[in-house]
Amino acid sequence: MEAEELRAEQLERWARAAAGWARRAERLRETSLPVSRWMVQRLELEPGQRVLELAAGPGDTGFLAARSIVPGTLISSDASEAMLELARSRAREQGVENVEFAALQLEWIDLPAASVDAVLCRWGLMLVVDPGAAASEMRRVLRPNGRLAVAVWDVAERNPWATIPGRALVELGHADPPDPSRPGMFALAPEQRLRELLERAGFLDVALDGIELDRAYRTAEDYVAETVDLSAVFAEVWERLDERARAEVRERIDALTAPYANAGGSLRLPGRSLVAAASA
Repeated sequence: MEAEELRAEQLERWARAAAGWARRAERLRETSLPVSRWMVQRLELEPGQRVLELAAGPGDTGFLAARSIVPGTLISSDASEAMLELARSRAREQGVENVEFAALQLEWIDLPAASVDAVLCRWGLMLVVDPGAAASEMRRVLRPNGRLAVAVWDVAERNPWATIPGRALVELGHADPPDPSRPGMFALAPEQRLRELLERAGFLDVALDGIELDRAYRTAEDYVAETVDLSAVFAEVWERLDERARAEVRERIDALTAPYANAGGSLRLPGRSLVAAASA
């Protein structure tokens, strides 16, 4: 698939997923809070600064930063208009007023060079077609000594919460295995890959860490329902299946999640995010 076709496909999927992300917005904020806090703390923000969040989705990481820079400004951006509308709604709910919204691509950020003091990008960099170009663009828009904080997902083996639904589809013949040559959740893992990407883009003093992010679910059924809401790729296949096929998928997911199940049927699935901070 050509790069432009892939980008268009991604935007279409985010548009379809936006309603599900809106339904799960508070859950997403809570589960991602350890990563968001780490990132904002590493920016070393000061009042009056200008902060750019890329691939903001619901915008919660940027909103956390916005409170530290008043009377400065947060630019909350995403390539998806549907996600920007979600972020606008979340800002109103949280009373965040020092924010502007912009439709921006990571690979060509439509801002002047050296125009922001800090850049945030939580779980977006690994999804772009050209992460090297995106990292260079982040470096370009930062002022001298500006700060960067990014998060990507660690290797698939450390994130069964994310891999089990797709694995069930593959094992039952409903989907092809993920193509490692395409952008994806684990494209910038392990740590050294992320470090090299940032250093090639010209960032200095790159510091990396890992944050455990277990996901808790009341039942396996809740786990499947949340996956349908949040993963457009899984939902595309799920919606094509008849009830018998869906039951088979649920059974396979039950089997794959059994090692993580508690006596009452609840689940706690491991996850791990990589986080990095650097200076321009």
